[in-house]
Amino acid sequence: MTKPIIEVKKLSKQYTIGERATYGSFREEIMQTITKPFRRLTSRSSRLPSNDNTIWALKDVSFDVNEGEVLGIIGRNGAGKSTLLKILSRITDPTSGEVIMHGRVASLLEVGTGFHPELTGRENIYLNGALLGMTRQEINRKFDEIVAFSEIEKFLDTPVKRYSSGMYVRLAFAVAAHLEPEILVIDEVLSVGDAQFQKKCLGKMNDVARGGRTVLFVSHNMSAVRSLCHRGIHLKDGSVVSDNNIENTITSYLSGNQETNYGEIYFTDATSSDDRFELLAMRALDKRGMIRTDFTSSEPITIELEFSLRKLLPYLKIGIEVERSDGSIIFSSFHNDVREVVQFNNNEEHKYRLRTIIPEGILNSGLYYINPLAGIHRKEWIIKDIKGISVNVEFGVPNADYAGSKREGCIAPILDWSEMEN
Repeated sequence: MTKPIIEVKKLSKQYTIGERATYGSFREEIMQTITKPFRRLTSRSSRLPSNDNTIWALKDVSFDVNEGEVLGIIGRNGAGKSTLLKILSRITDPTSGEVIMHGRVASLLEVGTGFHPELTGRENIYLNGALLGMTRQEINRKFDEIVAFSEIEKFLDTPVKRYSSGMYVRLAFAVAAHLEPEILVIDEVLSVGDAQFQKKCLGKMNDVARGGRTVLFVSHNMSAVRSLCHRGIHLKDGSVVSDNNIENTITSYLSGNQETNYGEIYFTDATSSDDRFELLAMRALDKRGMIRTDFTSSEPITIELEFSLRKLLPYLKIGIEVERSDGSIIFSSFHNDVREVVQFNNNEEHKYRLRTIIPEGILNSGLYYINPLAGIHRKEWIIKDIKGISVNVEFGVPNADYAGSKREGCIAPILDWSEMEN
């Protein structure tokens, strides 16, 4: 029986809220990175923080990954996915448990990690290759492929701190995928690139997998996970709730998100409020004003938001985004999109209730999340990445001579048709 290339044993990570990590000099970080692959990654200390101002990002996570396996890691925001990848990539240490790696790791996590901003694109290619243990001759053999794939030849001798996020990601992915590590770790960062480059990256990851190397892939895009991965791990609240073939894992993730809220939800989490704004409730109503979770595509869905303003907020915008169960956003809408905009001009704390209507003949069959949004126009988000209410939609064509069925595409509008005289 062959030995797994990655062994994760009872891995836990605890953070103290408000605590900042400390980092050494760039030279010290390079030396740590060079030496870490040659030793086991274990907990920093057996002593855990004792105060209550802590959170567990991971709790007792264990799994093995075999050589050549393509593993998808999925879960909602805050499930622990990025923390797990940072531990596997040697960026942070676990609080307890251990990871045993039997190969070189190349990682593409959030934009900004992996490159030194003062060095040029060319210099960072050689630096990353050296940190992976590759000789200059090995890097030279791959250099032209990396530059061609990243499409940044014109800016190769420019410091990467002057790159746009898209250029940065293109070069980072090209380096990670072409320098032939045994293990390739990819986070959701690919969403920064344009659609054409994302397609190119997925094709390259397929090539990497077919070449026998191990790939760990985190994404909210279920179609990408499904096309690339054979096996999946579903993380929830820092724990593994499913470790199965990819179809069963995606089913676990999607069914786990279908928490019954009866078309109404009251928010009590700290993520839905600050000292200026508090999101109170959200509900879905039919045209009679009844709270519901199941609709047909031929009827409108009224969305109601309740919130409290604790101080005057100029340029405040309130809205919703409609998200499919695969994580793709269908559309978003804000209260200030219309001319007759609601004015929030109270200086004292005041409660508001806003309504909007998703018209009939828009949504296709499927499960949707109607998520709340709030922010200061062109400045900051106050409420974002919070799951709201879920609704099930069944496709139906009113006054048609046949039974309705789900159609291809994200939306299924009912359009007017007429015959024109010749």
